[in-house]
Amino acid sequence: MTNPGGELPPEIVIVTGMSGAGRSTAARALEDLDWFVVDNLPPGLLPTMIDLAGRTHGAVPRVAAVVDVRSMAFTQDLLSTAEELRGRGIAARVVFLEASDETLVRRFESVRRPHPLQGDGRLTDGISRERELLRAVRGEADLVIDTSQLNVHQLKAKMVGFFGESKEAHLRANVVSFGFKHGLPVDADLVVDCRFLPNPHWVPDLRPMSGRDEPVRDYVLAQRGAKELLDSYTEVLRLLIAGYLREGKHYMTLAVGCTGGRHRSVAMSEQLAGRLREEGVEVNIIHRDLERE
Repeated sequence: MTNPGGELPPEIVIVTGMSGAGRSTAARALEDLDWFVVDNLPPGLLPTMIDLAGRTHGAVPRVAAVVDVRSMAFTQDLLSTAEELRGRGIAARVVFLEASDETLVRRFESVRRPHPLQGDGRLTDGISRERELLRAVRGEADLVIDTSQLNVHQLKAKMVGFFGESKEAHLRANVVSFGFKHGLPVDADLVVDCRFLPNPHWVPDLRPMSGRDEPVRDYVLAQRGAKELLDSYTEVLRLLIAGYLREGKHYMTLAVGCTGGRHRSVAMSEQLAGRLREEGVEVNIIHRDLERE
């Protein structure tokens, strides 16, 4: 679908999610990437916003709209509006920012502000109410980002990884190495478990290093089953990439875990990221727990 002047319609990203999970930070990251950002826009006005952007003759090719739970009839309006835009041939993507209850409580207490749905109840009551209201939106989101263990710089890096390149890209992926003892990334679409490989942590010369160092990488890749895992999972990824694109899914988070997130998962995530790039996927690598040990 094109505008009367022949230009392609603007691309739109809808940023939503839990209050305190980082919507403003995500919006600033998009603004730094030259997206036109509109904050607190009711879902029903999104089509009008896109029509106005379409009249700028290409001056506003990418729009980011921040939408929160306080909009009237939020769940129904947002999902139906996104579907309406897609029906018009407009690339509408929903990004949902998530965080644990404990993280949200800590963030609200640090700024001494009440939750927007708290009312006369406790802070946790507002969080629970919002989580329930947003359940359907989270389930339909194109991209879910868990910010529980991310600082503002790491969240911005994630947004840049997904939206910093040209929209011509077919599929974008975050490859996240992590340690199971620090918790599974809740925004992972796929999880690879590397704990069956011998742990370099128990090799004195390798313990101070990480999976980004050549001796550790060579040690991990030389272990029985490492190459087989990479080859087999590459075949799985090829199937998934094709399926994701057929279904219109343009974002993927691949989590690669070991016990602590410093050696095996880092080395294997770097290898899998390389395999993804060979398949034409734009990749951003995040070593979540690298500095925790």
